Amino acid sequence: MLDLTAFDSARLLIVGDIMLDRYWYGPTSRISPEAPVPVVRVDESEDRPGGAANVALNIASLGAHVCLSGLVGRDDNADRLAAALTQAGITTHFHVSDAVPTITKLRVMSRNQQLIRLDFESPASAEDAAPLADRVAEALPESDLMILSDYGKGSLSNIEQLIALGRKLGKRVLIDPKGSDYSRYKGASIITPNLSEFEAVVGPCTDDDDMITKGERLRKELGLEALLITLSERGMMLIRANEAPLHLPTHAQAVYDVTGAGDTVIGVLGLALAAGQPLPTAMWLANLAAGVVVAKAGTATLTVAELHEAIQDAGQSSTSDSSLDAVIRQVRAAQARGERVVMTNGCFDILHSGHVGYLEEARQLGDRLLVAVNDDASVARLKGPTRPVNTLDRRMRVLGALASVDWVVPFSEDTPQALIEKILPDVLVKGGDYKVEEIAGHEAVLANGGEVKVLGFEEGVSTSALIKAIQGQTP
Repeated sequence: MLDLTAFDSARLLIVGDIMLDRYWYGPTSRISPEAPVPVVRVDESEDRPGGAANVALNIASLGAHVCLSGLVGRDDNADRLAAALTQAGITTHFHVSDAVPTITKLRVMSRNQQLIRLDFESPASAEDAAPLADRVAEALPESDLMILSDYGKGSLSNIEQLIALGRKLGKRVLIDPKGSDYSRYKGASIITPNLSEFEAVVGPCTDDDDMITKGERLRKELGLEALLITLSERGMMLIRANEAPLHLPTHAQAVYDVTGAGDTVIGVLGLALAAGQPLPTAMWLANLAAGVVVAKAGTATLTVAELHEAIQDAGQSSTSDSSLDAVIRQVRAAQARGERVVMTNGCFDILHSGHVGYLEEARQLGDRLLVAVNDDASVARLKGPTRPVNTLDRRMRVLGALASVDWVVPFSEDTPQALIEKILPDVLVKGGDYKVEEIAGHEAVLANGGEVKVLGFEEGVSTSALIKAIQGQTP
């Protein structure tokens, strides 16, 4: 069941390059007489936790227990970070260094545009980062999962030791990688490069097949459970051992600022896994979350309410088993929000006005409509060797385009009883001359407190009659 309240009990340890993102805002109306640059009259400023701290904020904003560890300097910016993170409910295990300052990025903004960024930092050495291992060893036993946020600033100079600590304790280790030496990440569970970072390691990818081939080779070399490649406007690609690649298109409706989107992806991915969700569902949630934050300015987080809304708006249809699991979880999330889910089934070989009217009537019985569709072999067994006229993917695509339909899922058995018992809709609907006790799955629905209804079809319209008419036969 996709229950976001399970996030409340998840415990995550975030380790990596901690930064302070500082923003100066103001209008600009003239060019400096000293140089050809705009003059900004700063009238507002804002400080936000960035880098690994932004990953922690993304997770904490969704209700989880978060511990953050990393290097900071002995300075005012570290104090500002600690105060902001504590206020957000995040436990901090900083190593305060006299050798390096707190990494600070200052962005000057005017009219919703970034004019310049100034970075204040000194790379940390392996010696500077060495005490982090002790911090991790203290916090990791109480955590469900560890995320290593690598921005290449030196906090994770000894990342191999941290991965080994995680593996020793049986914890999943997720890494947002940096640089071109991925051998440092060997033994991790999952890494989440974007496409440009991935190609910097494996070389340019001519197409998705080439990307998948190179991704699987890299996954094997590093001994990863999975490789998740973020593809910007094209969504995400998940490459796993002994599983078909899984590509999800983006859910971003508008892109304002991609700053920190990678932090959101790995944060929500790790949180969902720590809360017990399977990897495809965790990926799906991370994809939705990224679509929310890129519509916000600067490094941003999202709320549970925003994630709920994104889930509600998603309503995807797909033919894969992993997507079926995701749909079932979407159904549970809808029911948890008090929405009434209606389910029906059929072959829907040639969609006609009778089908459309029937589905519209079914949708009026609730808030959401799920349609289960016989696969091609099942249709052939029921209708004969010349059917179906349209293959499963085509039938599902047409059904999914109807405004009345929220989800479309396939089934291979002669009846959808097993599928109905998994989904457990609030209302089960069947069209035709049936008695309730003759409808497959009725017992499970009634036992769960649901309803079973029979609706009529439009007279004189049927797929068989249409086929005969096309063939020039009398219906």
